[in-house]
Amino acid sequence: MTVYVCSLSATPDQLIQPNVDTLLIFPFEQDQIDHLAMHDPAQPDGVTALSTDQRAGLIWPYCDGWGSLSAEVQWEAGAYTELRDVFMRDPLGFTTDPMNDTGRDDRPPSGGYQYFTKHHEISVYQGTPLGFMVRHNDKVPRSILYAQFKLAIHPW
Repeated sequence: MTVYVCSLSATPDQLIQPNVDTLLIFPFEQDQIDHLAMHDPAQPDGVTALSTDQRAGLIWPYCDGWGSLSAEVQWEAGAYTELRDVFMRDPLGFTTDPMNDTGRDDRPPSGGYQYFTKHHEISVYQGTPLGFMVRHNDKVPRSILYAQFKLAIHPW
């Protein structure tokens, strides 16, 4: 059986404001495996996005199926008491499907930098984009130093 894969990474610092769910951006010209244009500037809804747009945080599933989502996030050190991350269906509200979060983790910080990985599986649908969102509760903005966001679809 064929598995369809989109694998993204982002290395420039992304500054995350405190106490705000923030969609991570994965610039189109950075390291990616995307043979089926699931993360392409020319998006399925007819909009062409820039690498600085929030749309650069979306993966548009190639087909309906069982989606294996994984992510990595590396935060700079800070005065956090909680870090959050979540996978989100339609995080920017572009479709008639309701925004739907899944695989939410709320974590206490560890010592030093904060390096976390996660995996979650959900049903995915062509035309409903996916995103990876983060949040922190420090008193000042904090940087994401590196992030990955991956989708492997096992078609129905």
